[in-house]
Amino acid sequence: MAERELDVLVVGAGVVGAGTALDAVTRGLSVGLVEARDWASGTSSRSSKLIHGGLRYLEMLDFALVREALKERGLLLERLAPHLVKPVPFLYPLQHRGWERLYAGSGVALYDGMSMARGHGRGLPVHRHLSRRHALRIAPALKKDALVGALQYYDAQMDDARFVATLVRTAAAYGAKVANRARVTGFLREGERVVGARVQDVEAGGEYEVRAKQVVNATGVWTDDTQAMVGERGQFHVRASKGIHLVVPKDRITSSSGLILRTEKSVLFVIPWGRHWIIGTTDTDWDLDKAHPAASSADIDYLLEHVNSVLSVPLTRDDVQGVYAGLRPLLAGESDATSKLSREHTVAHPAPGLVVVAGGKYTTYRVMAKDAVDEAVHGLDMRVAECVTEDVPLLGAEGYRALWNARARIAARTGLHTVRVEHLLNRYGALAEEVLDLIASDTSLGEPLQAADDYLRAEIVYAASHEGARHLDDVLTRRTRISIETFDRGTRSAREAAELMAPVLGWDKDQIEREVEHYEKRVEAERESQRQPDDLTADAARLGAPDIVPL
Repeated sequence: MAERELDVLVVGAGVVGAGTALDAVTRGLSVGLVEARDWASGTSSRSSKLIHGGLRYLEMLDFALVREALKERGLLLERLAPHLVKPVPFLYPLQHRGWERLYAGSGVALYDGMSMARGHGRGLPVHRHLSRRHALRIAPALKKDALVGALQYYDAQMDDARFVATLVRTAAAYGAKVANRARVTGFLREGERVVGARVQDVEAGGEYEVRAKQVVNATGVWTDDTQAMVGERGQFHVRASKGIHLVVPKDRITSSSGLILRTEKSVLFVIPWGRHWIIGTTDTDWDLDKAHPAASSADIDYLLEHVNSVLSVPLTRDDVQGVYAGLRPLLAGESDATSKLSREHTVAHPAPGLVVVAGGKYTTYRVMAKDAVDEAVHGLDMRVAECVTEDVPLLGAEGYRALWNARARIAARTGLHTVRVEHLLNRYGALAEEVLDLIASDTSLGEPLQAADDYLRAEIVYAASHEGARHLDDVLTRRTRISIETFDRGTRSAREAAELMAPVLGWDKDQIEREVEHYEKRVEAERESQRQPDDLTADAARLGAPDIVPL
């Protein structure tokens, strides 16, 4: 990146930054993308993992946001990432007779109608009205007196961190230069104009001057911090709102559908997640450490109390396998409650050569990226093509459906069980062939991890060799979700995973020990934070673990 001036340098590789890099490079621009930690290590790996139109924004009469999100949901399901984005059913229990069914039913009907009207609703079944008896057949876990009937509708879900890693790889495949563990320490200026950034190589040391005609700040909850490096007062501020999620085993809640429940402040989702459920989320102001938001004991109790209000067999702390906390970047008025702050996005050009994009929601990342690049193009004195990402499938999408149809044949050819092949296809799409090649050259990689048998050993090697994973943390937390899907939070898999990564990354025995020790300390600090009564003490406990293992 430092060798010659780029057209666009994107700072921050969450979903918006990665999407911006892909948008810019597919318009024919020369593009760099830098990320201080790992792809999606901030907000974009800690979401509710839903691609949704925002049913509750209909209630706020925000039709434009819902229409936009429904279009994006359809594009992702049908064209851009069918291997990563999947339909998911939700049951909405009704608690009042008559008026509530009419009110909620008309909302869901409008939701489906808006989706169909855009021509992007074909991938999902339409909603249906259910009697109490029918609803309890679908979700026997519900208390009989918790509902008088129900509605069932569909949205979509994805593995958020895997989605971002795939976006980054897609941008790189089209020619973008991408680097994680590359921290921006300041901006380059010529007069008032921003002409690039100073970037520190966090792994190997050294600082580089990367020059670019336009720099895009896509750093989410860090937007204000990044802006401060330029010395410009932003035209808007980004406030962080904390949302926490619990992961519990599938057998603790008997239901063949996800659930959506109303709370006094927001909505609560119970989302199917492989052999687990994800329960979330909260919505509280957060002004402590942004890199490692901590879930407190009070947060966990809040979610358990609300979900238990409708479950016939209540969940306890012992049922919780994993906990994770993320920060939403909300565009701030000065003092609004976080659930009222804007989920919409904004793009600004606060200084010549610098574009800022902030706010928004995961589902509409592609629109945010388009708007950011459109803004950057104004500052380029050259003709630039229009956005084409509506027609650019992510890596692994092309050929996915054909391979899915051939999954039994692939299983017979490779000796893997069909369920394993399905798992690979739904994580890598057509790129699953690259993982299968690793297994073909070393059959031991076709075995599952001993303490996390949902994942094959080959996936750990592939994360390091193909997906930019630099540390054990990257693999157990983001390339796989072992850190939230096992009761030991990944500590029993840590050594096996580190030994699989070592030959790829050139680690010696000492580095393996450091990686394992670092991961164990991180898990212990998270567990300790979750025993604390409030945000302040939870944050202090979480900061007890160091952030990164230098090589």
